[in-house]
Amino acid sequence: MHSKFPKYNPKNLKNFSALILIFLNITSIFSQETPKIIGKKEVASQNFLPDFSYAGYHFGTNKLPEIKEKIILATDFGVVANDDLDDSKALLKAFKVANEVQGNVVLQLPAGRIILSDILYIERSNFVLRGSGSGKEGTEIFCPRPLLYIKNQESLAELREYLTTADKRQVEKENNIDLPFSQFAWSGGFIWTQVPKQRVKYYLDKYGTPQNVLAKVSQGKRGENVFYVSEMNGLKVGDVVELDMFNKDGENGEMIETLYKNTKTKIGSSNWKLPSLPLVRQQVEISAISKNKISIKTPLLIDIKPNYQALLVEWNHLSEVGIEHLRISFPDAPRIAHHLEQGYNGIFLTRIFNSWVSDVSINNADSGILTEEIANVTIKDIVTEGKNIAHYTVAMGGVHNVLVENLKVYNKAVHPLSFNTFSTKDVYKNCEIFTDPDLDQHAGANHQNLFDNIKVHFEPNSDNTYPLFAGGGAGYWKPSHGAYSTFWNINIDVSGTTLDTPIELNGMEEGPFARIVGINGNRNFTVKYGPDAYIEFVNQSMKKIPSLYEYQLRKRLQN
Repeated sequence: MHSKFPKYNPKNLKNFSALILIFLNITSIFSQETPKIIGKKEVASQNFLPDFSYAGYHFGTNKLPEIKEKIILATDFGVVANDDLDDSKALLKAFKVANEVQGNVVLQLPAGRIILSDILYIERSNFVLRGSGSGKEGTEIFCPRPLLYIKNQESLAELREYLTTADKRQVEKENNIDLPFSQFAWSGGFIWTQVPKQRVKYYLDKYGTPQNVLAKVSQGKRGENVFYVSEMNGLKVGDVVELDMFNKDGENGEMIETLYKNTKTKIGSSNWKLPSLPLVRQQVEISAISKNKISIKTPLLIDIKPNYQALLVEWNHLSEVGIEHLRISFPDAPRIAHHLEQGYNGIFLTRIFNSWVSDVSINNADSGILTEEIANVTIKDIVTEGKNIAHYTVAMGGVHNVLVENLKVYNKAVHPLSFNTFSTKDVYKNCEIFTDPDLDQHAGANHQNLFDNIKVHFEPNSDNTYPLFAGGGAGYWKPSHGAYSTFWNINIDVSGTTLDTPIELNGMEEGPFARIVGINGNRNFTVKYGPDAYIEFVNQSMKKIPSLYEYQLRKRLQN
């Protein structure tokens, strides 16, 4: 007589146990609560949460491309890896030829060490600089000398004059330091994207040039994709332009209230003493024009009101630029002090749209990747490491809709992750900081940025606190951020302590109206963040919705 049950088999039992574990895990995830800020209408309606899903290459909807068209080999122009000779002149020849190619072009670097002591400028669209991999068997660009020893760059002339006329100095009396700031503390790189003759960042009025105004903007509503204009001048569907809004009403202007939502916070003078400088700006792509109604592909940051004197202006930029599959390294170098960096900077991205940096490892940099005046760029699979103390790893400065994804920070840095002046709707996603983490917001009207699914490692201070939210930046640009800066699912690995009391996470005293959802890890935590921060899901698992960016992107694509 045969049994109805299968014969005992240890392999079957093992498979069955695995299925039980999977079932329990799925059950656990679906039984978790959803944060009220997205799960309960009454809470969501009273606590605005920006839609961050438009960040990245092609508004987050396209994968990074694999360009296989015209490939120029750097070796055909005299670049020889691993010969201990400088390859700068040969690389510049290869760049010159690649720049003359019509359509997409890839400049392919060989495997091995290439020595570079000059700047490689990318000044055209549809250009990819590609190495043979970021690992040990791939392409290494070794820069033995800092930017300090290269002829002064014309594009930094305004910055140099500003640093001199404003007498910007690093003063540390206890270390016998009283020295002028370096022009490379937050600018410049050995790989540098730029539109020649185009201003990147405002410092002095005398360097300003008249903007090509394409339309005056009269009204629009935050979160919507339409606004109304007058006096259109050559604007057409498909244009990528800049929307500028100004605070013309001084210290008590309506825009100050719009940005900071809080009168308890002291507002730095640069927010209201520079009426000709747009305080809110975003790069937008025109999707439709119907009489005086303009449709764009991304939502408006804030309501547009007549007293903001909003303008659509020409935004000169490059597109479809890629830097991928390589590593950049610098020698061990002594650190003098903050703001005195010599210019061991890897990549400087300016004036690019719908572009990317992918699979890049950077060793011993003063700053790994710096950015200014870019939009809809994805910076993905980046590693920073080394013995030198960095100023920045991958920094977001004056950029819009930029996505930094899968950044691993192994080296010490003053600002491991940083949203800097005028940064808006930018996202750090799935990043991990292994040493001295700081989720920096660096003042200067930056607002509506997202730290998403971030993991940090630290040992708390002796008083059982840690300044995870410490914000930098100059006092004249304070507070550290505007309304609706968001932290989602910050996972913390604490070492070196046996105390049972919760660890207090602090460091931010003046940044208003933050959204902090999901603080969890191997200890219990409390959060001190002010003023008027929305805080929930502290010491709760975020497995159900680990990434706000991914959640919002799926929701947008389903609609």
